[in-house]
Amino acid sequence: MTEPNVNPEQPGAREADRLGPRPLARPAVDPAQAAVFGRPQGVDGAFDKLYTPQQANGVNLAPPAPESLAEAFRRPPGAEGVLLERPREATGDAPDAEPPLWTGTRDPWRDPGAAAVLSGPAMPAEDDEKPVKRPPGALLSLPEVLFGRRVQPKALVLLGVVALLVGAAGGFVGWWVGDTGTELTGSATISEAEAGKERPAGSVADIAKRVAPAVVSLEVFKPGAESGEQGSGVMIDPQGYVLTNEHVIASAAADPGVKVTAVFIDGTRTEAKLVGADQKTDLAVVKVNVTNPTVLQVGKSADLQVGDTVMAIGSPLALQNSVTAGIVSALNRPITAGGDNGAPPVTYEAIQTDAAINHGNSGGALVDSTGALVGINSSIRSAGADGGSIGIGFAIPSDYAIKIAKSLIKDGKVQHADIGINASSTVAGSSTMGAQVKNVAPGGPAANAGIKEGDVITKIGNRLVRDSAELTVAVRAHDVGEVVPVSLARDGASFVVDVTLASD
Repeated sequence: MTEPNVNPEQPGAREADRLGPRPLARPAVDPAQAAVFGRPQGVDGAFDKLYTPQQANGVNLAPPAPESLAEAFRRPPGAEGVLLERPREATGDAPDAEPPLWTGTRDPWRDPGAAAVLSGPAMPAEDDEKPVKRPPGALLSLPEVLFGRRVQPKALVLLGVVALLVGAAGGFVGWWVGDTGTELTGSATISEAEAGKERPAGSVADIAKRVAPAVVSLEVFKPGAESGEQGSGVMIDPQGYVLTNEHVIASAAADPGVKVTAVFIDGTRTEAKLVGADQKTDLAVVKVNVTNPTVLQVGKSADLQVGDTVMAIGSPLALQNSVTAGIVSALNRPITAGGDNGAPPVTYEAIQTDAAINHGNSGGALVDSTGALVGINSSIRSAGADGGSIGIGFAIPSDYAIKIAKSLIKDGKVQHADIGINASSTVAGSSTMGAQVKNVAPGGPAANAGIKEGDVITKIGNRLVRDSAELTVAVRAHDVGEVVPVSLARDGASFVVDVTLASD
């Protein structure tokens, strides 16, 4: 394709071959939008030309400042020729008192076209000026430092603190190295309880603390003998009366040469004198000469119920002031315990408990959950020859024991009610359960009431009699001279006779 032959001397030849620009598309303008966004009437350009700035030498000048600003920032009258010059009227200085801030023929503050130049340092150093090396200070000895007053006290104190810190750090490192030990040794982390043990009022610990000082250990021995006997006792009166079992002090009652020593919880030892003993109820009273002793309060054993919490306090196996706890297993339990050293058996009505009772607890206190005395520990049932506790122990009720103790303190002896017969328990298979009369004392209470041998006593007063032991405790529960109804069984017939009890 060849280009068209165009004469370059004709300027319009090339332009004639080009297309012109498209015509501008000018859409119609909404009159409402034009009224809002259009130029004001009479303004054609992009800027408002209603204000025409002043011009000087071809430079647009700013509009004049407000009169208030001009008055605040303009030069004072008479100081139009000097920039930042203080009013002479205020200072009173001479016209040439202050030198100008610059030198030379040109003033950079007044000439906008002046070039920017770097000036030299404000205080140029002289070429021959060199830093001066200070001579070393004098070396001070320790006495001069401490006593020569050549070092400030604050510096000495700071030096001492630093020395202490360094020593402490070294000691700690040495301790740590020594305490680390070998791979088999080291420090143990023991978990310890932080909270204290709670012992509220009425707890076993609280009761034991209050009751233990009133329970004493009784040592019965004969001077010169290698060994003796030991039991327990209960302080029941501020005058020094101690209630215990008769079998604990039986040897002292039989032999005036046998001594009884009372040992208190604080280790105090004092001699105890025998006041009286009753073998049939296994109770005795001794007296000690002490001042202001701790006395145990006496409760009512008749208020006990099976399941009530009780505590036994005494000296089992010579272990003084031992405390065990349990419950009441049974009430009104007639038991017969074998007498010691050939003495006749002892029959009494007992409180049965599972609190651990062993040899040496005899004569000690059985207390309830308030710490009141409800029984005197007396005997146990044992399955072996050693006589250890198997959880069946017996105590004489406090109501009966205190009654006997008062008689012993008053008269030195006790009178018991007696019916005047010997009886045995009925054999198994008998038609009637009770105590069968074996013999009747002539002229005794039973004989006078018409009771004969072979009769079976089934009831004394309101209490059932199921064996000979219950007959004994039922009769002793009444007073001497009291008239009681006795239920009998004879030849298949039942009848009741009145018996006036006598003294044994």
